[in-house]
Amino acid sequence: MKGSTLPPDSRRNFLGTAATAATALAGTQVLGANDRLRFGIIGAGDRGQQLLREALAIPQVEFVAASDVYTRRLEQAKALKGDIKTYLDHRYLLEDKSLDAVIIATPQHLHCEHFVAAMDAGKHVYQEKTMAFQVDHAKRMREAYQRAGKRTVQIGHQSMSSGLMEDAVSQLRRLPMGKITSIVMHMYRNSPHGKPQWTRPVLPDMTPETVLWKSFLGEAPAREFDPQRFINWRFFWDYSGGNVYENMCHQIAFWYKPLNLSIPAKVTMTGGLYLWKDGREVPDTMSVTMEHPEDVLVNWSSGFGNDKLGVSEHVLGTDGTMHKSQQLRYTPQKVNQPNGVEVAGETKTVPQAHMRNFFDCVRSGATPNCPFEIGFRTSIACRMAVESYRQGRPMHWDAAKEEIVA
Repeated sequence: MKGSTLPPDSRRNFLGTAATAATALAGTQVLGANDRLRFGIIGAGDRGQQLLREALAIPQVEFVAASDVYTRRLEQAKALKGDIKTYLDHRYLLEDKSLDAVIIATPQHLHCEHFVAAMDAGKHVYQEKTMAFQVDHAKRMREAYQRAGKRTVQIGHQSMSSGLMEDAVSQLRRLPMGKITSIVMHMYRNSPHGKPQWTRPVLPDMTPETVLWKSFLGEAPAREFDPQRFINWRFFWDYSGGNVYENMCHQIAFWYKPLNLSIPAKVTMTGGLYLWKDGREVPDTMSVTMEHPEDVLVNWSSGFGNDKLGVSEHVLGTDGTMHKSQQLRYTPQKVNQPNGVEVAGETKTVPQAHMRNFFDCVRSGATPNCPFEIGFRTSIACRMAVESYRQGRPMHWDAAKEEIVA
């Protein structure tokens, strides 16, 4: 590419030279509050750049390297910080032993490949959601996490570090909910006519010369280069779980932690492409029902054609209701609490809270706000929903075998 600022390693990779990933684990290092942490990013697209801006706002943290399969993304990353190293192959980035941590913000089908490589290279990892694309991926990622030993992993469910979570934990501890039997969740959006959700333009420079297509495909089925599938990967089952993986994951992960819910025993998903006939495969209108072993039924419904219902969750107990939207609010069930009063949450969310928590935990060794296990359970629940939709029947979780079965 004329005028490219890519380093020699990336140019070699661009021409197809294979790299050997470093797999020796770095020794556990105790870091002080004033130690400067060096991090890189794998996947410097739109979401990756948002996370980069958050990380760059945190003191004693240095952005030193970026990897992406698309040359434009590397140039955009350098625009954020000009002296970084850039790579088209993430394995070169992971060979840098001075790198403490990695942010992974690649498409969902690539999370496993990049996470396992980062763990085996001895890095701490901020893993964007949904953590795992398939059950097999989740298991492989768990093996790598366990193999890595004392490495911090933060899953990118940002609400885990919010004031809303602090209020939820506090209210569940001190206010009577009784027996919780149901959680009802909504996730509705709308957009102007002619501007379908998630659609991104195919740019003239999206060519086989600027995109490492085989690296993008990863373990997905082999296909000829297709810029539409590359830039709008969220439309296609090969790379995406649709809005289940984009937004349902956040809403169920939030409650999985304070309520300690297990992987669902049974999941049913229905819906379809009712709004946009633009070549996408994932539905724009859908409903998911999850039956949990704790005798809690979770219903999540979502659509992209009307935003009246917005984004909200209602946790329903015999003695009280907890409603989460922009604020957390507890309302007593008067039939069992005639003298009960409403309580509104007031805890504010500090800027860059989730990213700050990640780097703080890298230094201290403390458990991050969204640990690996929450990401694991959430990933399985999401995969069960997608499998139910695609197969047209309920899916069950075999906890003994750790498999999804019909």
